[in-house]
Amino acid sequence: MESDFWKERNVFITGCTGLLGSWLTKALVEKEANVIGLIRDSVPKSNLNGSGFKDKIVTVRGEVEDYFLLERVLNEYEIDTVFHLAAQTIVTIANRNPISTFEANIKGTWNILEACRRSPLVESIVCASSDKAYGEQIKLPYDENTPLEGRHPYDVSKSCSDLICSSYYETYELPVCVTRCGNFYGGGDLNFNRIVPGTIRSVLKNERPLIRSDGTMIRDYFYIEDGAAAYMLLAEKMNNKIHGKAFNFSNEYPLNVLEIVDKILDVMNSDLEPIILNEVSNEIKYQYLSSKNAREYLDWLPLYTMEEGLCKTVNWYKMFFDDPEFVNKTDFDLLEQAL
Repeated sequence: MESDFWKERNVFITGCTGLLGSWLTKALVEKEANVIGLIRDSVPKSNLNGSGFKDKIVTVRGEVEDYFLLERVLNEYEIDTVFHLAAQTIVTIANRNPISTFEANIKGTWNILEACRRSPLVESIVCASSDKAYGEQIKLPYDENTPLEGRHPYDVSKSCSDLICSSYYETYELPVCVTRCGNFYGGGDLNFNRIVPGTIRSVLKNERPLIRSDGTMIRDYFYIEDGAAAYMLLAEKMNNKIHGKAFNFSNEYPLNVLEIVDKILDVMNSDLEPIILNEVSNEIKYQYLSSKNAREYLDWLPLYTMEEGLCKTVNWYKMFFDDPEFVNKTDFDLLEQAL
């Protein structure tokens, strides 16, 4: 696409302080887009704060559960493109408290879609679903025709929000597309219960990494800068031919948990042995994606190998833990130099 596609385009991002939202915000600001970000909670150590890009966007405080706030933002800032990323994304939290997950993930989705339907300037909407929307299936890898059959609270919330997107396209011809991605990893993920940041932190502290499952669960691990680039490419290429479609994004390199931990240990030159807790329940055993449609419809390919993504991620956390003031003065150029 032309290099100035995003220049001065009015873009609304829900969930801009999250892992994907922070990297997407950075990428769009660098392309000179006018970014308006919805922020629910103030997170001082978030990647958005650390990158310095929070000071380069318009921030709106509020929740996706607040319909009239969303309608106001779309109208007052004359939004052209919407990236709906806000969600409760942690499976264990969803299992403990499904109501808050359903409120954020399902109600939040119909709110943003209805607000977009009533906002004539909105030309494209990209909604984040998840590979978890498919539930547990026998046929692997999952493609976009795999049924949406979530069974547990988080998975169900994504199945529902995904179907709501389809409903708004089929009923109102809303210009919406859905993304279903593998497990994101990358610098800025401060949920250390996740296997990638948790393992890196353990190694940096010279502690044995913890594996909550039995280590055999298979997933896609998708580098976060690849995720941000994929979302932007999808929005750039949205037209009548792909409106209403869902796209899987994955580097198509599935690994089990023990394998991803071993790769991190190799990158970090560590001989620590993981501790297998085997205490996980209500999670899908084997899940990985085909990205054939993204390649064919969008000419999409990942920008980073697994090893490159892990190296960049490890360097981010080394800087984060070595310097207590890192979150206040992050220079992303330093990360490139560190590689």
